Order: sequence, then C-alpha cells, then structure tokens
Amino acid sequence: MIRIARRLLIGKPLHNKEIMHERLPKWKALSIFSSDALSSVAYGPEQALLVLVAAQGIVAYGYLSPVIIAVSVLLLIVVLSYVQVSRANPEGGGAYAIAKKNIGEFPALVAAGAVFADYVLTAAVSVAAGTAAIVSAFPILAGKEIGIDLAVLFFILMLVNLRGLRESSTAFVYPTYAFLLGMVVLICTGVYQAFTSDAALIPIASLEKQPMNMAMLYIVLRAFANGCSSMTGVEAIADSVPLFSKPEAKNAITTTYWMAGILVTMLGGVTFMMMHFHISPILEVTALSQLAERIFDRSFLYYYIQLTTMVVLYLAANTAYNGLPVLLSIVAKDGYLPRYLSSRGERLTFSNGIIVITVSAAALIVAYGGQLDHLIALYAIGVFISFTIAQCSMVVHWKRERGRGWLVRAIVNGIGALATGLVVFIITLTKFSHGAWAVLVFIPLMVFIFKKIRAHYDDMAEQLHLPLDVKLENDDGAVGRNFVIVPISSPTRVVYESLKFAKTLSKDIIVLHIAKDDESAARVQAKWEEWNPGMDLEIIQSPYRLTIQPLLDYVEELKKKKNPEDYITVVIPEFETRKWWHRLLHNQTGWILHAMLVIKENVSVTTIPYHLNK
Repeated sequence: MIRIARRLLIGKPLHNKEIMHERLPKWKALSIFSSDALSSVAYGPEQALLVLVAAQGIVAYGYLSPVIIAVSVLLLIVVLSYVQVSRANPEGGGAYAIAKKNIGEFPALVAAGAVFADYVLTAAVSVAAGTAAIVSAFPILAGKEIGIDLAVLFFILMLVNLRGLRESSTAFVYPTYAFLLGMVVLICTGVYQAFTSDAALIPIASLEKQPMNMAMLYIVLRAFANGCSSMTGVEAIADSVPLFSKPEAKNAITTTYWMAGILVTMLGGVTFMMMHFHISPILEVTALSQLAERIFDRSFLYYYIQLTTMVVLYLAANTAYNGLPVLLSIVAKDGYLPRYLSSRGERLTFSNGIIVITVSAAALIVAYGGQLDHLIALYAIGVFISFTIAQCSMVVHWKRERGRGWLVRAIVNGIGALATGLVVFIITLTKFSHGAWAVLVFIPLMVFIFKKIRAHYDDMAEQLHLPLDVKLENDDGAVGRNFVIVPISSPTRVVYESLKFAKTLSKDIIVLHIAKDDESAARVQAKWEEWNPGMDLEIIQSPYRLTIQPLLDYVEELKKKKNPEDYITVVIPEFETRKWWHRLLHNQTGWILHAMLVIKENVSVTTIPYHLNK
C-alpha cells in the first residue's frame, strides 16, 4: 500500500541513463533558477519604502528612487562578478566550491553556512510573500497564513520537486512567464497612464525628503539593506551550472544576463509607478496590489496580477529547492554533511536535501508566525556574505591562473568583493537588532557542525581502514551446505571482520556489492582486487540506485536454485558509532535490510557490529 502511494505521489524510478533528459534549456532554466530574483520585485521596493515612511516625524519618501538605483547598480556589479564564477567553476557549488579551491576550508564553510541560511530564508520568505499577495486580494483568508504556507511547502513544493527536475520545471515554467507577462502589461499600462494624464509624473509628495544627517543616513541605509532583498537568488544559477544543457557554463552565463536585465527593468518600472501614484504602506495590502488596483481597478487584470504574483512567489521558493540540494550534495561529498545528502533518489533528485529544506523552512515560518516583515529582517545578510567570499576567491583564482585578460577579470571581482563587503557591513549595522543577529549566530554554529561531522568521518575512516597485508586464512573445516551472503559497500575493516565470521559458517561465501553506476562498481572492484582476500566479488548493477530491493531479489533467486535442505545466511557488516548523534550522519540501510530479511522463510540474518571508539 505504501509503495503504491509512493509511486502515485512521486512516480516510478528513473534509470541512470535518463539523467541527461533532466538537463534544462535556457528558457526553462530562467524560470527555475531566477524565479526568486525576478519575483522579489513584488516585495523588494515595498520593503525599502516601509523603512522610509515608518520613521515618526521624518520625511524620507524622496530617497526611494536613489535607494532602488543603488540596489540596481549593485545587482549589475554582482551579476558581472558571478558570471566569472560560472565560467571558472562549471562543476557548480557556487561560493563554497570556488572558496574551497582558492582560499581554504574555513571561508568555504562560512560560505556554505551563509548560503544554507539564505536558501532556507528564500523558501520561507517566498512562500510567506505569496500568501500575503493572495490575502491582499481575498481578505477572508487573513489569519490562516501559516496553514496556507505549510500546505504549499509540503504538498506542492516538496512533492513536485521529489518527482524530478524535469517535471518540476514543466510545472513551474509557465506560471513564471505568466507573471512576467502580467508585469509587462502592468508597467507598460502604468507608464502610459502616467505620461498621458494631467498629473505630474512624480508628485511633490513623492519627492519630499529632509536633508541628510546621521539619523537620515541610518534610515536610508536600512532602506537600502531591505531593498537588497531583491538580489537574493542571483547566486542560484552559479550554484547549479551542471543542471544546464550543454554547453553548461555558456548557457548559465547567458541566463544570468537575461535575469539581470529583466529584474533591473522591473525594479525601475515598479519604483517609478510607486512614486507616481505615491503608494503608501497599508496593513494587509501589498504595494503591488495597490498599484494593480490603481491601474486596472478590480478588473480581471487586477486579479490576474495578484494570482500570478502569488504563484510566482510560491515558485520563487523553488529556486532554493533547485539550488540548496545540489550544494548540500557537494558539501556532503566533502564530508561536512551526512553522506546520504550526496545521493540521488529514485527520481534522480537529491531527495534528502529536498526534505531538509522543506522541514527547515516550515520551522522558520512557524517560529516567526509567517510574518513577512519579521522574516525579511533575517534576509540578505547570508547571501551577501557568500557573495563577498565568492568574489574574493575569484580574485585569487584569476591571479593564480594569469590567463588572457586575467587582470580585468580580477578587477571586476575585486570591485564586486568591495561592494558586497560594504553591503554586509550596512546590513549588519542597520538590521542587527531587527533579527540579523540570528543569522550571524547561525553561520558560526553551522561551521562548528560542519567541522564536527568531518571529524567524525575522518575518525571513522581511520578506524575502518583495511591494511592490504591483512589476509583471510583458509578454513576447510566448514560443514554443511550454507550459502552465506555478505553484502558490502566497500572493503573496510568491518568487512574484514564480517568475512572472518562468515568463514566459520561455510565455505560457500558470496561477497555481494550493489553498484549504483559503472564508476562506483569499477572503484569497488579495483579496491577488492588490490586487497585480494582470496575470494571473488560479485557485483549487481542497480541503475535505479536501489540497494535493498536488488539484494532481496538476489536472495529470492538463490532460494529457487538451492536444494531444499540448504540454508541461506546473510551476514550484514555494521559499524556502531560511539556517540548517539553520529548515528544520524549515516543511513539505516543495514537496519532496514535486517528487518526485510528476517521475515523471509529459510533465511538467517546476522549483523556483525564493529564498534568505533572515537
């Protein structure tokens, strides 16, 4: 029953060969990886405006356009810099990967922690903003925000992404373009009305501002920090270059330029209209909703704008669903996160990473009551820390490579590092007491966790290391016909101990490896032959990356071939961690396999525990 439900919700397993069909062309990648950045036009300018008009007794509305212009200039600088990241690091991984190559482990881990925080916030903020958009159009839904947010996270975003990149891109690409079409109609109509009406293009009330002083500078800087929320998601393309169709790097760079051009145009258009109509914040009504109502009244186009905005904001969370699992897989391969995060699931997605981001974003929404302004206070600092680390890494990269035009590229990345570093300082200064402190505490905590996980894996590798001079002694004293199957993932000390035990049971020992692809099969076979324990290794290919089912099928086939008086014993090598939390870093394949085998008739199961002491 569970298996049938799983197939209905997620779909049938995909073969390894089908991974090439999961690559994305530019037009699909734009919607998948840029929906976060593009949809931020729905809340970025508004969040800057909120700060400018919230100060009691201070007139600062007129600073809105300089703030958005500064954000747009910064966006172009960051985009030019991140193009270099995609070109120099086509393997993906963004700031983490490029920092690890060029400036060392610690900056790379800081970048990984910062991007993790930013992606989780991206999912939470996008879903909360989408709900805010629909509540603006349908006030009857007010008070039900958290329930709507969680339903969207678990029953739409998580399930669709678990079905695979190809299906999620098909489901999400058209709503993104529907939103862009609506924004084009909104901006063009609004600009036409502004230029053909008798009213001033920009009314005096929208230009009023008090002279600059220290108090005003702080307000403007905080508005700028809020406006920088429009830049989150810019790094998603550089993080996910391997998911593009070939040539991957070239297509990723082109898509980055498309995204930047569209976003700057929309930011300028929306800001102009906000100033033309002198939009002011209204509780439970977004600025974009006010604009759409002023331009279209409560017509079909108004509801079209609100519905597509809601959908694209929900889908903006999908940028995180595509970027973070890929990043987690790279960090996990390096041993800083649980290894199972590096494995693709049945649908060729990093399914464990998808579950991690869903649970994390849900916890954040519940903790902050689904309030968009509270979540925005945490936003942007993580991504700008990763921006700064990435640009510093690229300066080192170009200096080391010294290829053609390296100096110009180094200068571009150097300017990007200075600009984003300054933004980190501004956001820390202006938003620290409003919630940014939580991110600044979270990032060092994540670095600590990364280091502890890596230390555990290093200790485990040291203890499981198998010296090549350790040989199995021949034992001709085994009595009876007992087929002993020893499933292994790779020759280790625990496998050695398990085979020693297996030889006390029978001479008919079958050492079995379930290979998920040809590369892993060749790697394990080479290690086995190098060790040369005096017995053959049997390898079963599992192109759908399943481990337990192929082994169960093998046992069933062996049961059909053996004589009725013969027995089958499965010896499961298992290591026991010293600390309880270490167990969370390893999959439970051995436990699941044991549970599945003990119910089979005429099959004995035993686990050989190898206790780690670190």
